[in-house]
Amino acid sequence: MAKEIWLNLPVKNIQKSKEFFTNLGFTFNDKHTTEGSACMVIGDKNVVIMLFTEPMFAGFIKTTETQIGQNEILISFSADSKAEVDAYALKAEQAGGTIFGQPATVQGWMYGCGFADIDGHKWNILYMDMEAMAKK
Repeated sequence: MAKEIWLNLPVKNIQKSKEFFTNLGFTFNDKHTTEGSACMVIGDKNVVIMLFTEPMFAGFIKTTETQIGQNEILISFSADSKAEVDAYALKAEQAGGTIFGQPATVQGWMYGCGFADIDGHKWNILYMDMEAMAKK
């Protein structure tokens, strides 16, 4: 049985991507970082997202750099409050990202925001009000 999962994303520039995500408050495991990759760690369960230069990523999936697609997945992560969602939206925009979904309430019990990082990968941050969900 699988013990861990790593999400792998192609990026144009490792250093710029590390700066972007560091500005959002994410951390990196330098032990698993190379010239062409960076190991980003998210959350209490230490979910790993590996950032790879496009040439390195293309080699893994046996394709050319021009064939690398973006946004095959939407990466979502949790927030502890609506204020934290708003803070992430501001940080993402200030770090050079693009907001594609302004912070808003969804389905009456979730409050979220969608942003694209500097390479166009889409992210979603959600605060889930479980008490409000139970009332639905």
